[in-house]
Amino acid sequence: MVGLRGAGKTVLLDQMRRDAEVSGVHTVRIEAPENRSLPAMLAPQLRLALLRLSKIEAAKDYAIRGLRALAGFVGKLKLTYSDIEVGLDYASEPGLADNGDLEGDLTALLEQIGNAARAAQTVLVIFIDELQYVAENQMAALISALHRCAQGQLPVTVVGAGLPQLRGRIGEAKSYAERLFTFAEIGPLGETDAKDALVKPAENEGVELQQDAVNLIVAKTQGYPYFLQEWGKHAWDVARQSPITAADVANASEEAIATLDESFFRVRFDRLTPTEKKYLRAMAQLGPGPHRSGDIADKLGRGVQSFGPIRSNLIAKGMIWSPTHGDTAFTVPLFDEFMRRIMPGDAWLHALS
Repeated sequence: MVGLRGAGKTVLLDQMRRDAEVSGVHTVRIEAPENRSLPAMLAPQLRLALLRLSKIEAAKDYAIRGLRALAGFVGKLKLTYSDIEVGLDYASEPGLADNGDLEGDLTALLEQIGNAARAAQTVLVIFIDELQYVAENQMAALISALHRCAQGQLPVTVVGAGLPQLRGRIGEAKSYAERLFTFAEIGPLGETDAKDALVKPAENEGVELQQDAVNLIVAKTQGYPYFLQEWGKHAWDVARQSPITAADVANASEEAIATLDESFFRVRFDRLTPTEKKYLRAMAQLGPGPHRSGDIADKLGRGVQSFGPIRSNLIAKGMIWSPTHGDTAFTVPLFDEFMRRIMPGDAWLHALS
C-alpha cells in the first residue's frame, strides 16, 4: 500500500493482520525506521514465528531447522549489520544461511520458514510498515528471497505500506519487482465516504451533524482520514448540543490545527535542518504542489543543481517525493499550510542557512 501520510495505511495494515490471524495465518509485524537494518528488524520476529511453528507437531522438524538457519544468518551477518540483537535457540548448521551474503542467506532462511509453514498447513505473512526506509540493497535481498519463495510455491509473503516513493524504490531495487507485487494506492476518502466517516459514528451516539458542518470539515481536511478524526473530535468537544453546527466546526478548527501543529506536523518539522526547512518553506510559498524543482530553486534565488543534495535528503527523510521527473511534492497533506504558519512572513527567505 502506498500513499501520503494520514491516509490510513498503518490502520489498514494492522486490520489486515488481525483479519489474517483470525483466519489462522501466522503473522509478524515490523516497522522500518530510518537507520536500522532489515536483518535487525526481521531476525527477532522470524525467531518468534519459528518458535510458534515448532509447537505444531507436523512442522516441528522444519521449524527447528529454520531456527538453525536463523543462527547461521545472525552469526555471519552480525559482522555487517552490528545492530542485530536476537536470542538463539539452536546452534547453526554449517552451510545453511551462513555465507555472509544477505541476499543468499535471507533466501535460505525464508525457504526454511516456508517449508515449516507448508508442513503446518498455514501461511507466514510479514507485515512491514514504513517500507520506504529499507535500504536499497536490503530491499533487493528481500525481493529476491520472496521471488524464490514464490517460485518454490512456499507460503511466505510480505504485505507492506509506505510513502508514494516506495513503488519507484522497489523497482530500482529489482527490475522485476513490479511483476511480483500488487501496488494499492491509498488516498483521501471520496466525498461520500468522508461524510459517512463523520456522520455515522456520531449517529451511533445519538448526535447529528448539520450538512454545512459536515461540508466544512470535509473541505478543511481534504478527506484524509487522520484529519477527519482530528476535526471530528474537536468539533464534538466544542459543541454543547446536537446537532453540531458549522459554527461549532469553525470554533473547533483552531484547536484542531493547533493539535496537528504540535504533534503530526511538528514532529516532522523538528527533524529538519535549517536549510531543509528553508527549502520546504519555499515549496509552501508556491502552494500545495507538486512543483517543478526549478520553480523552487527560483524562489530561493539559486540554481536548481545546488539543491540536489537537500532534495535528496528530504526524500530520504520521507518529507517529499517526486510524482514525475523534475516535480516535487509534500508527502504530508496540508504541510504547505503548516510551513506558512510556523515560518510566517518573508524573513525565512533572507535567513542564513
